[in-house]
Amino acid sequence: MNQILIVEDDAALGRGLVLALSDGTRACTLAKSCAEARQALQTQRFALALFDVNLPDGSGLALLEETRAAGGPPVILLTANDLETDIVAGLTLGADDYITKPFSLAVLRARVEAALRRAAPAKPAVFRQDGFVFDFDALTFTASGRTVQLSQTEQRLLRLLTENRGHTVPRATLVDRIWTDGAEYVDENALSVTVGRLRRKLGADAPIQTVYGVGYGWAVQP
Repeated sequence: MNQILIVEDDAALGRGLVLALSDGTRACTLAKSCAEARQALQTQRFALALFDVNLPDGSGLALLEETRAAGGPPVILLTANDLETDIVAGLTLGADDYITKPFSLAVLRARVEAALRRAAPAKPAVFRQDGFVFDFDALTFTASGRTVQLSQTEQRLLRLLTENRGHTVPRATLVDRIWTDGAEYVDENALSVTVGRLRRKLGADAPIQTVYGVGYGWAVQP
């Protein structure tokens, strides 16, 4: 699970960011100052950090420089400072992205996902478990030696489930990350239909679990 550090002194906004970014694949730690952020960075390992620039005990830019010097996680700056010179300064100091307030939560989630993908170590393209062999580069999928033909949507769903095996991925997260064509609204029933098709194609042995009211997961066999 990806751990994200959020450094934001506005309590309401900080809580909103935690709620918006926490799901079955991400967990968030909230710090309200540079001091709290430094303590968190020293005691935890983060995949990504989001820094406000104007903090009560210092500058998020200085915190960014410290984080970069210490070999810390990628950093996205969140700030109301929207002048071109501010953006250039942040990127020059090593920020991986710069998002100005106010911002859309949907855009923020997309930028966070993009930053996490860039920072993530390469994952094996071939997944193997109990007779299932899925090669996501070659786009070949077999179940007990039987070739299975999957649509692009089914491939995305399968990859998300297997990459997060052992965890329940929330329905909203799956919808956001499977239907990436910019559609403003996707009926969640489309996800249920896609899961049903994938189960039928992979067969009864496919360990796709439904957690009612939450989402779906790929079970890890004991």
